[in-house]
Amino acid sequence: MILFVNDLTVIDFSYLCHQRGAVGESWIVDLTLHGSLNEESMVLDFALVKKQVKKIIDEHIDHKLALPMAKNVCLEQQGEQTNVTFMYADNKRLAMSCPAQAYCPIDADEINQQTVTAFLINTILPLLPNNIDKIEINLRPENIDSFYYHYSHGLKKHDGNCQRIVHGHRSKIEIFENGMKSPRLQKQWAEAFEDIYLVSQEDIIEPDALKFIDSSPSHLCCAYTAPQGYFELSIEQSVTHTLPCDTTVECIADYLAKALKQANPNSDFKVVAYEGVAKGSIAYA
Repeated sequence: MILFVNDLTVIDFSYLCHQRGAVGESWIVDLTLHGSLNEESMVLDFALVKKQVKKIIDEHIDHKLALPMAKNVCLEQQGEQTNVTFMYADNKRLAMSCPAQAYCPIDADEINQQTVTAFLINTILPLLPNNIDKIEINLRPENIDSFYYHYSHGLKKHDGNCQRIVHGHRSKIEIFENGMKSPRLQKQWAEAFEDIYLVSQEDIIEPDALKFIDSSPSHLCCAYTAPQGYFELSIEQSVTHTLPCDTTVECIADYLAKALKQANPNSDFKVVAYEGVAKGSIAYA
């Protein structure tokens, strides 16, 4: 028998890419289970599918940084910290120190839908009831017919997993000027934020203040302590954008609306900023 659940959950995470560096991503998860009927005449109760499988996905990859362990990634344990170093295109470098729950090592040369699918199948199947002998997973991006961007960030004030210093989203952006949608402005900001790391001004530190990792002259450094532990990051300045506020989606929407208003004081603006799929914030200026 076959059971399927479409739109089971959304994985919001970042991954290390050999060309692009840290890439924020959001993938919708569709799940198919193959197996025999249990004593309830079910393959698995839908409520259990949604609860158990989503929990496994959340614990292993959601809101983490996925690492392609087979190529150009170095891990070093230092007490409770894991120090990550990644070399990518044109001799660029990213370094991060974090608790173990902030990253997801995947035994592959690169992180893509195929390698993450294989990782999830190998992780999930052994944890399911014995009557299930095969699972299929389809990972897909949201179908967006307008402008979007990939961004990574960390939220030190968050009690949940958003506090992890490099996790991210693939997010749609909608901008209205004087009540009319503006493709020009949407394109402008989508390009400005493509593959960006958004950092809060108050989290920036001097390179010599780093405790666990080294920096480079072209890097921006940031660090903070959150409920899950201590985090620090050294990343190319050219792929960052500093906000004078936190980098929650509410603050991102407000920041964009105010920036648009400052550049065009005679216009009124509405910004609809998304955080991954089907959720976000609206700001006016």
